This record gives sequence, C-alpha cells and structure tokens, in this order.
Amino acid sequence: EMGIEHVILPDNGLVFPGDLLIGADSHTCTYGALGAFSTGVGSTDLACAMASGVTWFKVPEAVKVILKGTPAPLITGKDIILHLIGMIGVDGALYKSLEFEGEGVSSLSMASRLTICNMAIECGAKNGIFPVDDITLEYLKERNPERFNSKDYEIFEADRDAEYATTVTIDLSEVPFTVALPHLPSNTRDAREVDLKIDQVLIGSCTNGRYEDIALAAELFKGRHVKEGLRCIVIPGSQKVYRRALDEGLLAIFDDAGCVISTPTCGPCLGGHMGVLAKGERCVSTTNRNFVGRMGHVESEVILSGIPVAVASAVLGRVATPDQMPEVNG
Repeated sequence: EMGIEHVILPDNGLVFPGDLLIGADSHTCTYGALGAFSTGVGSTDLACAMASGVTWFKVPEAVKVILKGTPAPLITGKDIILHLIGMIGVDGALYKSLEFEGEGVSSLSMASRLTICNMAIECGAKNGIFPVDDITLEYLKERNPERFNSKDYEIFEADRDAEYATTVTIDLSEVPFTVALPHLPSNTRDAREVDLKIDQVLIGSCTNGRYEDIALAAELFKGRHVKEGLRCIVIPGSQKVYRRALDEGLLAIFDDAGCVISTPTCGPCLGGHMGVLAKGERCVSTTNRNFVGRMGHVESEVILSGIPVAVASAVLGRVATPDQMPEVNG
C-alpha cells in the first residue's frame, strides 16, 4: 500500500498494545498512542535488529503529562502537542518516556493521540505513550478483529509508585489554536496573535494525513476557496485514506476550493517534492518540523499548525483561525 508508514501501520491494525517497534525514522514514536513502545533508530541499528531479531535500549526516565479538562471546539492534538513543546522546549524530555495520563485523555480521539505521540520526538522524547482505554480498544477491534479477539496483546500501565523526572499538567480547555513559528517547534504562539502573510499551505504528512484530518479539512473548506495567489496542497497519508476521501467526495471539495491534490507521499515535508519552498516563501504546514531549510530554500519559512488553522490560513492568505473565516452562504 502506497503512503506514509506512520499512517498505514495503525490504520491497518499492525500495531497493538505491548508491542515493541523500531523504525528508521524518528517519528516511529507515533505508535505509542496505541499503548506500544515505539521509537526511531538509525538505519544501521535497524538492519542489525532485522538480522538478529534483538536490539538494545538504555531504559529512559519518564515525564508524566497530566491532561485535564476537555479541548475547545476544533482544538486538536496538534495544538496540544505544540502547546506542550512550547512549555518544555525541544529538549524538555530528552531521552525520556513521555507518558500521558489524566481524565482529559478520554476526550481525545485516536487521531489526536497519534498526532501527539508523533511529535514526542520534537521535545527530545525517546517515546510517547498513552494509556489503553475503550477508545483505543474500539480502534483496534475495528482494524484487526482477528488479533483483537485472540487477545494477542498486553496492556501495560505505570506502577502506582512510579517515579518521574518531572510532571507537567495541561488544562486542555485552556489550549488555544497554536502555531510554531520558524525555526523550532518550540517557538509557539497563540495563532490569533500572529498576523503573517503566507505563500503556501500544506495539509498532510505522518502528523496530520489521516482520514480524520482530511475529513476535517474538507468540512472546513466546503463552500470556501483558497485565497487567490496562494498554493494549498492536500496530501492524504495513505492510499486507503485517499480512496476513502475520493469515494466520499472529499477530494471534490478540495478541488472546488482550488487546492492541489496529491497521491500519498511525504512530499515537501522534508524538502522532497510537491511544494518545495523557494527563497523568501512562507508556508503554514500541518507537518512536524520547521527547521531552517526543512521544506526547501534556507531563506524560506515554515509555520507549524493543526488542520483548522491551516484551512483558515489558506482561505484568508495569512495565519488565521477558523473563527476568522467568512460564513458560508447557504
């Protein structure tokens, strides 16, 4: 199946609680959303693990992240993880296990949890991990009923007397639409306080290319149009996501809105193709990194955001929030 591994593996039921996964990509930490231990390694380490079937880790310390409350409408996992990275910095959890807990967890969809764990590495974490709850189990049952029914998995929980290097508390009701300005994911701002014109919007990636992300973008684009002179590129994260979006008419909504639609790919996220930035250009992107030269020319700029801010920015031609978009007639 064509697409991005961090979208394909969870969506096809290939990851379960208690699994240990490594991948030659730092965003392998995505799968912690399903109660697995997953982390990125170097290509040589991965090759040795594939050849031998074993690998070695230094056991990390842990950072507890307590989530309280419920997010405001259209606040997503991307806003939450950017908010956290802004609080603790790009090295705030260096080689530590980022463990999420609290009553706020139940208010987060699997898509939001996958996005949050995907970016655990952006604050230096070895891995990110969520507790397994009914939302997790329903997700797994739907995608791999055979393994789910066989009980071929193990749910781990933190010991009651577990020690943590530090504890961070986030009230989800207070998390705003959040963006990360150049050139670090920790350079965060309330999106409403940013007024910058842009040249491009990118919707997709292993961070925000899941069906739920694409469906939300289509919902917000319906009846609206991309600002004249601006490029908006929509890249579903897998062939399955692409086909479902096609069958449900979501791609038609993007086409009507003036977006460019790509087949599944990482594309411009790492400066590959399909939206590489030129000198002086600025992009609002639902990807995970905004380092110097990340998406093209060293004098271009990337602003990280969630789906709602990306759509609003595409419509208004500047960093914007969905409440700032004009109402749709009819």
